[in-house]
Amino acid sequence: MASEDKNGAGALPVVDLAPFLTTGDEDGTTAVREACREYGFFRVVNHGVPPQLMARALELSAAFFALPDEEKAKVRPVEGSEAPLPAGYARQPAHSADKNEYLLAFDPQLGFNRYPSEPSGFEGGFLELSDVHLLLLLLIREELEECYVKLTKLGVLIQILNECMGLQPGFLKEYNSDRSFDFMALLRYFPAMADENNGISEHQDGNCITFVLQDSVGGLEVFKDGAWVPADPVEGTIVVNLGDVIQVLTNNKMKSAMHRVVRMPEAHRHSLAFFFNVHGDRWVEPLPEFTEKIGEAPRYRKFLYREYQQLRMRNKTHPPSRPEDVVHITHYAICITKRMAIDPSNVDPHFLRRLLSSTEVFPEG
Repeated sequence: MASEDKNGAGALPVVDLAPFLTTGDEDGTTAVREACREYGFFRVVNHGVPPQLMARALELSAAFFALPDEEKAKVRPVEGSEAPLPAGYARQPAHSADKNEYLLAFDPQLGFNRYPSEPSGFEGGFLELSDVHLLLLLLIREELEECYVKLTKLGVLIQILNECMGLQPGFLKEYNSDRSFDFMALLRYFPAMADENNGISEHQDGNCITFVLQDSVGGLEVFKDGAWVPADPVEGTIVVNLGDVIQVLTNNKMKSAMHRVVRMPEAHRHSLAFFFNVHGDRWVEPLPEFTEKIGEAPRYRKFLYREYQQLRMRNKTHPPSRPEDVVHITHYAICITKRMAIDPSNVDPHFLRRLLSSTEVFPEG
């Protein structure tokens, strides 16, 4: 069931997954449907991920980012791997508006991430400082891999979404059956400066669903009804948000919510985000259930997911100098202004600005 957040965390809905996970109770489906249509963001409780594991993952994430840069750089992509994105440690370019560093990890079974080997001095009982760092990296690897497995299982939410969207049973499970494009990101945001506090600029996630664990610092905000709503940390809960793929499939009936991270003064912020993705070779377009079957025109043109993911990653690795050149889902938007009048007061100003500045808008025939 859904309820209002009573923890000073704004108006984010709270969804209890216990009824669905144990009995398939439809109350969970109704709550998720409402949250997806109104917010695109919600919290889940009784989600099946042990709170102790969540806490350890965030603690070890903080320990990882506290290591010297040369130690963090030892976690890197396997040479010659076919990972869809660069695995391992990276930091935002100096000229980027976003001020954070991160570690990308893929399914351990795919072998995309390379971690250091066990230190040579371990068996003799004598360890150099560098060996202690290596042991910490190995411990981090073990905990993160366990966390990865648990969050993958939370992808059961895709079944709830299938019901929320009124699709044929199993459609999304089949459409989204390949797990090789999922990834997990550990992030550390630097303390705010006197004149600048941007952690991650306002954006929508480009995937299907995102699961977020965060420490006690705060800073995550969601854009709702013309204002930024704080999604403050609540112990034991996981923040869930829809991504662009679901927004496109539903032809805007469900929201890929705009959100950002604001850095706090005198504090690093640590979070862990798991990105539940479709495979890169999947074509993404509005489904007939949300277009021709209900007499509505598609709002997006068809695109290959791999192409969009690469464009989004380039936003990070090569940040454009002009905000209007950052690629968003509006890159694939179809202009429908010929068939409808737009009242600017009823449109998300961020979406409208990006739509109007997009160079990839196609008027309907």
